[in-house]
Amino acid sequence: MERRYTVISADTHCGADVIDYRPYLASRFHEEFDAWAATYEVPFADLLAPIRYRNWDSDRRLAEHEVDGIVAEVLFPNTVPPFFEEGNLVALPPVEADYERRWAGVQAHNRWVADFCAAAPGRRAGVVQVFVNRLDDALAEVSWAAEHVDLFGGILLPSIPPGSHLPGLYDPIYDPLWRLCEQVGAVVNVHAGSGLPDYGDLEIARAVMLVELPWFSHRPLWHLIFGGVFDRFPNLKVALTEQGVAWLPRGLETLDWFYGRMAGGSAAEAMFFGAAAQGMSMKPSEYFARNVWVGASFLRSSESALRPGFGADRIMWGDDYPHSEGTWPFSREALRVAFAGEDPNVVQRCVGTNAAALYGFDLDALAPLAARFGPLAEEIAVPIAAGDYPAASTSNAFDTTQVLRAW
Repeated sequence: MERRYTVISADTHCGADVIDYRPYLASRFHEEFDAWAATYEVPFADLLAPIRYRNWDSDRRLAEHEVDGIVAEVLFPNTVPPFFEEGNLVALPPVEADYERRWAGVQAHNRWVADFCAAAPGRRAGVVQVFVNRLDDALAEVSWAAEHVDLFGGILLPSIPPGSHLPGLYDPIYDPLWRLCEQVGAVVNVHAGSGLPDYGDLEIARAVMLVELPWFSHRPLWHLIFGGVFDRFPNLKVALTEQGVAWLPRGLETLDWFYGRMAGGSAAEAMFFGAAAQGMSMKPSEYFARNVWVGASFLRSSESALRPGFGADRIMWGDDYPHSEGTWPFSREALRVAFAGEDPNVVQRCVGTNAAALYGFDLDALAPLAARFGPLAEEIAVPIAAGDYPAASTSNAFDTTQVLRAW
């Protein structure tokens, strides 16, 4: 029989059209929401474009994904919730004066996501957002999501940029949140765009933000490692999504080097900076191997070559639908770029099995869909020359720039 892959995208984005969040708000916020919505201006071009329906039109979204060979997805936020000036991923944490209504907006999105997941049972894992200004609220929301979201995709890591009024993620004050996530099996998702500082409104600010965005996205990893979070909560699961993989080999080596210097008895770093490292039971790369997965969106061929360095059981391919840097409607071609010539069993792990194990998708339930829509293994096995990359695509998957270093 022909083998078809069960493809689960570990990185997609969704959200309601602004006015459609109103029914999900507590009624006491309706009047304030109406006034806010009347003056609201969409901040992102893709939310003004004809394709904006892809964020919330469940049936069309399913149909477009099926044509592209994808049968299930992990849902990150994309549109602007009530009382936000920007999307969830890049929004700064609220200050106390704005907390109540911003929290109401986050809860409205989470409840919309629960309904969106319920519209396609077993095919969508919904990631919910929490703030950590008031930890009891965050804990209650995680408990709610574990009970009410069809497939609970975990939490989007709270954004805490440098200079924030909130403690850094390495602070033990957040242990109750990590403990609850560990208990209910909720993934802590670190998506690109989180943790950014306020760059201001100058034109140049957006360019600087783009250049610095990856570094701020990686930053929570060493906060959690050196903060001892993985020692205190050894079963905590963390996913690093849409951050590429080229930084990981050198990044993990660097973290191990710092650890070695700080944990060593005679090094200068041990004398002045080593207390936390000396309390760690493993090297950073070992925590990574145990606790961390990689949502490798639009994986390039040059990045794919690095996968053996951190394991085929950690990589989860994603299409980043509906973003312009995503692979739709050329996901089959993107999979060929990333996986041509690979062992089909390895490919299946990277495009579906790993995500299913982490987020709880039922592969048996998805099998009939994969039999109809999944890409053929023999199709993905055929290499695609750079000259034949789809000219209409703007996806990073078809970027031919090579990384500088292999593992």
